[in-house]
Amino acid sequence: MIGLACLVLDEEFGLARASGFYASLAWPNPADPPFVNAAVALRAAPPPDELMAALHRIEAAFGRRRTGKNAPRTLDLDLLAYGDRVSDGAPRLPHPGLVCRDFVLAPLAEIAPEFRPPGESRTVAAILASLPAPSATRIRG
Repeated sequence: MIGLACLVLDEEFGLARASGFYASLAWPNPADPPFVNAAVALRAAPPPDELMAALHRIEAAFGRRRTGKNAPRTLDLDLLAYGDRVSDGAPRLPHPGLVCRDFVLAPLAEIAPEFRPPGESRTVAAILASLPAPSATRIRG
């Protein structure tokens, strides 16, 4: 499903870069179905609030139903960062879990290892390397 979602993102915004796919245990409940993650950089995007609305529309087209916070889902498209923008509004930028989740950092480090999330002195690659025992494993792509 994630591969098809990447095709839709490419059609709508153009993909500048895309990572391979990474498998990891679900978070926060590892008993939920495992995650498959990827990261993409878009060629063009509308303002963050419009982009987030588009991501939610794509999720819904793939069967996503918002039943509760962190509930299992068919597809979850997150806006991790938007250049150097910082926002506590909707959407929060950078994404609050960006620097602490290896399943986010591993694919992001593949496409943008030198990116420094706003407010961080370290690169994405350095942040990933500092995490204990990463669980995300590259599976294809």
